[in-house]
Amino acid sequence: MDKIGFIGMGNMGYALMNGCLDFFGKDNIKFFDTNTDRCEEIFKTTGVGYVSSVKELVETSKYIVLAIKPQVYETALDGVSEWVNDDTIIISLAPGITVEKVKELTSAEKIIRTMPNTPAMVNAGMTGICYDEDKFSPDEEIIIDKIFNSIGKYKKVSEDLMDAVVCASGSSPAYVFMFIDYLAKSVEKLGLSKEDATEFVAQTVYGSAKLLMDTGEDANVLKERVCSPGGTTIEGVKKLDENELEKAIDEATKACFKRCKELQ
Repeated sequence: MDKIGFIGMGNMGYALMNGCLDFFGKDNIKFFDTNTDRCEEIFKTTGVGYVSSVKELVETSKYIVLAIKPQVYETALDGVSEWVNDDTIIISLAPGITVEKVKELTSAEKIIRTMPNTPAMVNAGMTGICYDEDKFSPDEEIIIDKIFNSIGKYKKVSEDLMDAVVCASGSSPAYVFMFIDYLAKSVEKLGLSKEDATEFVAQTVYGSAKLLMDTGEDANVLKERVCSPGGTTIEGVKKLDENELEKAIDEATKACFKRCKELQ
């Protein structure tokens, strides 16, 4: 099959490459990173070979995954427009970088803009993707489907909603980790060990999300089912409302969205 090449081996690039290994095998994947020690480490861990330049990677791969920070796109992609061809497919993972911007930097016509998240590292990610289906063959769409199914779930959205996807799933794992950390620290004060407190809280977050997704119930309906009148839960929920949890989350979303626009 056609080769899949990764530019950048940070957490997200490595997570996506690792997922692809199960579907495509190490012989159909290669990567480039400016950190040669990192390249050697990943090669020893995965068996996936790396190349010495972006030029070599682009010229020998059909699917090019840009797993780099938006701030370095122009520098990292310098010269790429000379090496792509009509069949090259560019897959961008960066927030705030539009399809038109990637086209401008690479001269490629087949571009997929995506927003994965860090749970992809355990094959439980949620990725938003957008691309012009008319430019891709059925076989190419099968490969795209396999790439993003390899790290969890994905949903196709219009490009004008991609910044909202960043807010919904791209950045929000950090908020979930904060909630787990804060709640675990709080109950640790009541006598649980740090390890036990974290396990209780983390499993509850996981189970609550699974309950919502498996049942298809509205989140507020599920919340109300836990809140028995005069019980313990309703007292905690009242305090969260009094301290404006909803407002804090809304402010975080606005700040995240604003930064997405600034990166364009």
